[in-house]
Amino acid sequence: MSKKKNHEQEIAKKEITSEEITSEEIAASPDTEKEDEVKIPPTTEELLALEKDKNLRIFAEFDNFRKRTAKERIELYGTANKDIMTSLLPILDNFERSIKANNYTDEDGPVLIYKQLKAELEKKGLNEMKDPIGKKLDTDFHEAITNIPAPSKKEKGKVIDVIEKGYLLSDKVLRYAKVVVGN
Repeated sequence: MSKKKNHEQEIAKKEITSEEITSEEIAASPDTEKEDEVKIPPTTEELLALEKDKNLRIFAEFDNFRKRTAKERIELYGTANKDIMTSLLPILDNFERSIKANNYTDEDGPVLIYKQLKAELEKKGLNEMKDPIGKKLDTDFHEAITNIPAPSKKEKGKVIDVIEKGYLLSDKVLRYAKVVVGN
């Protein structure tokens, strides 16, 4: 029976709970530093330098966050009207067509309404692209609808006609100008 008791005692020794582990056993574990090396506690100056570094990094991170959110907010305000502006562009086009077709003067009602609407949209950041006729095709601002034979060699690769005007909203393309290019 003594063999059985010894065996039970050895098993009991192996089953050590976390409550029974002492600081001496932790210090003796292989995960800790070697006994030859003596751990020197950091000095007050070193601790202060570490805390200053942490503080500086947190401040820089917060400053970057603040700048990024301010930039995103400005961009959001600049393009917040994008949907309404896009839906109003065909109305502007129809006004222009009506004015040309009916030969209205600057004193007629539809022309006055058109100018007022356009002025209000410009206040909100909508700008008409410059007339590209005679200029080289710029795919950043123009969409080539078709190519036609160029009337002269000078007009080859250049915009010959504008089918639909292009518009910018806060210096970003809202609608590309649809153009005809000389071939």
